[in-house]
Amino acid sequence: MTATAELIAALAPGRVLTDPDVTDSYARDRTFLEPGRPLAVVLAESRDDVVAVMRWASEHRVPVVPRGAGTGLAGGATAVEGCVVLALHKMTAIRELSPADEIAVVEPGVITADLDRAAREFGLMYAPDPSSYEISTIGGNLATNAGGLRCVKYGVTRDSALGLEVVLADGRILNTGRRTVKGVTGYDLTGLFVGSEGTLGVITSATVRLRRAPLTYPATIAAEFGSLREAAAAVAAIIAGGCQPSLLEMLDRATLQAIDEWKNIGLEPSVQAMLIAQSDAVDGQTAAERMSVLCAENGASFVAVSADRQEAEELIGMRRMAYQAKERLGACLVEDVCVPRSALPDMISAIEEIAARHEVRICTVAHAGDGNLHPVFVFEHGLPEPPPEVWAAADEVFRETLRRGGTLTGEHGVGLLKRRWLALETGPVAEEIHHGIKQVFDPLGILNPGKAI
Repeated sequence: MTATAELIAALAPGRVLTDPDVTDSYARDRTFLEPGRPLAVVLAESRDDVVAVMRWASEHRVPVVPRGAGTGLAGGATAVEGCVVLALHKMTAIRELSPADEIAVVEPGVITADLDRAAREFGLMYAPDPSSYEISTIGGNLATNAGGLRCVKYGVTRDSALGLEVVLADGRILNTGRRTVKGVTGYDLTGLFVGSEGTLGVITSATVRLRRAPLTYPATIAAEFGSLREAAAAVAAIIAGGCQPSLLEMLDRATLQAIDEWKNIGLEPSVQAMLIAQSDAVDGQTAAERMSVLCAENGASFVAVSADRQEAEELIGMRRMAYQAKERLGACLVEDVCVPRSALPDMISAIEEIAARHEVRICTVAHAGDGNLHPVFVFEHGLPEPPPEVWAAADEVFRETLRRGGTLTGEHGVGLLKRRWLALETGPVAEEIHHGIKQVFDPLGILNPGKAI
């Protein structure tokens, strides 16, 4: 019996796909990267399926690439040649939702927004809110430590992860963390797995923290500015002023133009940047009014406070459509750098200068309250990868980020796209420790090889 036949025999009928025309559709995420051809795709529906795959892969030394919904932007779920793609999107059970303990136990294929909607039936919410929340999965969010629009107040995915069930490379099952809000027994293995991009184990269940949902829809403001630097100054003023926004997003003119060309939002020629902010506090309307005043004091040419929920949702909807609007312009190298909030104005100016110097189109949005910028490098559709001037501009952006005390990725992960720059941030000692950890959990090197470290 061949190795592939053994895999098919180890799982229920229909779980293993081997037709290349079918498996190729599971081989890539949302990056332009050219994947290898998988040996097979496994549609896992239970933890036992994952255990069987990892035992088989360990025995035959076949690489395994875990995959959620394929919405990643760093190449973390890109197939390598001859691998098994372990697709987890069919594991969609919310095993438990406890209003009393304010936790949920979920499988990795649960869509992020679906968990939030389920929690809201009990007056709770799931706080992590990536822009892809309607299509991305909890497992993928955990694998990349995804952030999102609400992380300025509630933190990133790691801040909501209490415990995990993980299948290790040899098929053993590891349970990490706890169901309690506090817990310091042993090392923080939960935190280690969150953000590990499938290189240490396969998450098959997560215990996540829920929070009380706001009693009313968050008060929302939109402010227009004549420069990005003014918008960044307003961000600094809002944070320093103690407004505690639950969302604070910035869009540059290039992004606004892309949205305007698509949806005709009535963009004025003088507008170079827009801030969208929310407060979900009990006194949210007062906080929104205070944020609007601070925007005006820092150069906003126009500020509006939403009159009702529909207006607020339209503003947030505009932010969520930013990436799709840019995809209409060309292929996209989507980057994700993070700097200290105090460095945000200068970092934005640096990105503008780099774009002009290399004659590259860069559209920037930001989770501004976190200093997390997404400069998107747009290039011609149909090219196998970004042209040299785009890579040169990206290299400058990354080096400038590190020079300003920032990090190469705030939420998308390293994947394949950023491996060449990783050592610039981590240094040789951290690199040695990373490889030592990888050796402990995956001595055969079969879990998502070539990614993250």
